[in-house]
Amino acid sequence: MSTPATQTLTRLGLAYRLHEYDHDPRAASYGLEAAEAIGADPDRVFKTLMVDLDGQLCVGIVPVTCSLDLKALAAALGGKKAAMADVDRAQRATGYVVGGISPVGQKKTHRTVLDETAELWDTVFVSGGRRGLDIELTPADLVDVTGALVAGIAR
Repeated sequence: MSTPATQTLTRLGLAYRLHEYDHDPRAASYGLEAAEAIGADPDRVFKTLMVDLDGQLCVGIVPVTCSLDLKALAAALGGKKAAMADVDRAQRATGYVVGGISPVGQKKTHRTVLDETAELWDTVFVSGGRRGLDIELTPADLVDVTGALVAGIAR
């Protein structure tokens, strides 16, 4: 399965594992669906959220069991006003569809913050670039490939 996310990780020589599953379009939560389908602890499965911070898009990556603390994300990036990004804008800027937005291999580089709980795990799961595909990789490799800051942004 090739997506911009897998192509980026392969090009950089980073180790990862793919986890493919049958996505149910009726699922109430893409992330919780992924955790159940791949048999992973939901606290290890992270969702990628696009945020408008002072007019610029940025990325927040938090466990699927949590929500994003917009004020904490803004503080981590030295911004003032944060709101969830418009869906169409997020899809255009990343090249991915909502529910399949990966923090890896986006069309443009966005400032990124990874929730600090990722460092509690040897590996974490993020979207592989489409619904029904997750990538498992180390938190350190996720930070490296995205240029992420690590901070407490989940609540």
